[in-house]
Amino acid sequence: MFNKRASGVLAHPTSFPGSYGMGDLGTGAYAFVDFLAASKQKLWQVLPLGPTGYGDSPYQSFSSFAGNHYLISFDELKAQGYLTDDDLASTPAFDPRRIDFGRTIPYKMEMLRKAYDNFAVGEKPPKFKQFCTKNKDWLDDYALFTALKDSYGGHEWTKWDTSLARREPAALKAAREKLADAIEFCKFLQYEFFRQWSALKKYANKAGVQIIGDIPIFVAHDSADVWASPELYLLDKDGMPTGVAGVPPDYFTAEGQLWGNPLYNWAVHKKTGYKWWCKRVAAVLSMVDIVRIDHFRGFESYWAVPFGEKTAVKGKWKKGPGKALFAALKKEFGELPIIAEDLGEITEKVNKLRVNAGLPGMRVLQFAFDAKGDSDYLPHNFESSLTVAYTGTHDNDTTVGWYNSTDEIYRDYLRRYLNVSGEDVAWDLIRMAIASSAVFAIVPLQDVMNLPSADRMNTPGSTDGCWAFRYTPEMLASWQAERLAYLVGLFGR
Repeated sequence: MFNKRASGVLAHPTSFPGSYGMGDLGTGAYAFVDFLAASKQKLWQVLPLGPTGYGDSPYQSFSSFAGNHYLISFDELKAQGYLTDDDLASTPAFDPRRIDFGRTIPYKMEMLRKAYDNFAVGEKPPKFKQFCTKNKDWLDDYALFTALKDSYGGHEWTKWDTSLARREPAALKAAREKLADAIEFCKFLQYEFFRQWSALKKYANKAGVQIIGDIPIFVAHDSADVWASPELYLLDKDGMPTGVAGVPPDYFTAEGQLWGNPLYNWAVHKKTGYKWWCKRVAAVLSMVDIVRIDHFRGFESYWAVPFGEKTAVKGKWKKGPGKALFAALKKEFGELPIIAEDLGEITEKVNKLRVNAGLPGMRVLQFAFDAKGDSDYLPHNFESSLTVAYTGTHDNDTTVGWYNSTDEIYRDYLRRYLNVSGEDVAWDLIRMAIASSAVFAIVPLQDVMNLPSADRMNTPGSTDGCWAFRYTPEMLASWQAERLAYLVGLFGR
């Protein structure tokens, strides 16, 4: 899995071009795969693909198993006969370079409902029934959760009627009967998402491109996961977290990052043989070829913040499941096609856990230039080829933006290290990543396009303008493909 050099591009489907407010799994996605093939890239990394919740973040999902129905292609729905040209003729004019979630989501839901109404008229295809049966283990709970959430005006599950929040059988049975249509609508959306995603993945794999998915270590409190299995989390009698996840003050934020996710009850997970985690990894691996697990260090020790704190400063490190979890995963899957996101405050114990599990770690070149020349993120200091090199991640500024905003002393060291002027800094770092000894080199699409800070994907600790990056078709240019292909040939990827 990690013994052959390859390179790739990080781009989330929401960023793709299209007419419907955000990128989807339609023509823009297929054009991107074609670009990867022309660029001789063998990897496409995405962010989590689940239904987004708070702040429109893919890392705050309503389910660890469901797909993001906002990514469903309307053009494909039209090809299926579920939408018409007249339906699509009323599409508003959306900004092709930024996602306006407040306008886009209501429009998407209106059109998806039209598609479902047309789907529901005729006899449902056998593949739909097969999908529902195959995924019953998570789909039934997720569909009911979604229907209930809508019926309660979007409020989180702890604010529902107590009998529903506590999943009393009689209340759940009555809700399934009352909300049968909304439940079926949700199942249709999941069926269509997975049908379209499967076709796109097949197209990518046929073009020689493997997809790297993403598993956030934690789940959202307001999710089907927590509502359906509260015993797996540290909650009080009312279902509220007793502590929440985050990270201490670091490179990104002086007050740390308060994520707000509930903490796992690792003792219960251990008693089950980490069954939920095995199911979660299996579900993601059914969608992608390789998985990046976000915040790997939390498996060794995680930052626990008392519930109600306004920042992450008063948290404490607590022990995670450690090697026992990865032993369970190896027993289930054999060799683990997992990349460990090991950024931030990393101890020797975290490194040992990752190495013993046989997982490559990440090295981000933007973190390398501290003017001392001894950073672990410099290519000549990579511990081994069991490394994935990045110019930056979705949490970083674009390389152009980072270079323009960093201190002159760092810029000077970078110029001396590369023996370049800094005028083409994004591609200087792209070349460095691809030339490195790392087994994989991944480059955010924004760096391929030489884009400024305004086009960064996410700013940790902020919800303002995050996840909204889009590009237009002409921004994906043939010279970029040629330049990437040249570097692949030059450095044997």
